[in-house]
Amino acid sequence: MSFRTVIITKQSMLNYKNRFLVVKQGIEEKYIHLSEIDTIIVDTPAVSISTYLLKELSNNKINIIFCDEKHNPFGELQSYYLSHNSPKKIMLQSKWDDKTKNLVWECIIKNKIQNQILILKKINSKRWQLLEEYIKCIKTGDKTNREGHAAKVYFNELYGKNFVRHSNDVINQALNYGYAILLSSFNKEIVSNGYITQLGLNHKNEFNEFNLSCDFMEPFRVVIDRFIYYNPPEELTTEYKQKLVNILNESFLYDGKNYTLKDVIKKYVKNIFSTIEEGIAYKDFYIYER
Repeated sequence: MSFRTVIITKQSMLNYKNRFLVVKQGIEEKYIHLSEIDTIIVDTPAVSISTYLLKELSNNKINIIFCDEKHNPFGELQSYYLSHNSPKKIMLQSKWDDKTKNLVWECIIKNKIQNQILILKKINSKRWQLLEEYIKCIKTGDKTNREGHAAKVYFNELYGKNFVRHSNDVINQALNYGYAILLSSFNKEIVSNGYITQLGLNHKNEFNEFNLSCDFMEPFRVVIDRFIYYNPPEELTTEYKQKLVNILNESFLYDGKNYTLKDVIKKYVKNIFSTIEEGIAYKDFYIYER
């Protein structure tokens, strides 16, 4: 079972040999069996990768994320075919009706805001009551954007009244990095189930390759928010980013059992597809046990 996230931070050559990832740095070589690897993060542009290795990573459903010279994720490798019945799934996805999409999106947003409430309670903020009122006012498809109103209150309580999402400060840099790691995990699971990430429920940006992943991951963002609240960075160091990546290996409660966050994402994605295609009940993900 894959469980390791491999982070490459130095000039390296990456190759494949007998089911192993070979990392060559100078005269030193390290071997990691592919069965152990869930994700590879290439955190420097100074890396050469063999095409054969890329093929084997794709065949083994191993996610590989590429970072730029500022160490920010800018892309990832996704195979065309990770499921034997992808054409069937994609045809079904293209026919999802608006009523179903709006109902599922409503469940996702309520789940997200409920998680924000749980965090605000944890930090003894009284503003959680306002978010609870927002949940009561959510209409189908969240046409009145209660999600946006809740987010403003929530972020100001976590990071201060002067915090502005998407500013270029270190808190936003950490949030963006953590969210990118989450997004990549959702991309992997969506494609593995035979669907495509471009066709979303609520996100419909024509320039966004990951609309569906952005929809599905919403309740999980609080996992990153919580970590950064309790571990505010002075700067976004390699060590700090490794801690953000390691959140995927932490244990969380889902559907009455404890799993690593990676496995929770896997089960959660399957559940949403079952909710849409088969009418099975949506199962919430809560950051704290209720």
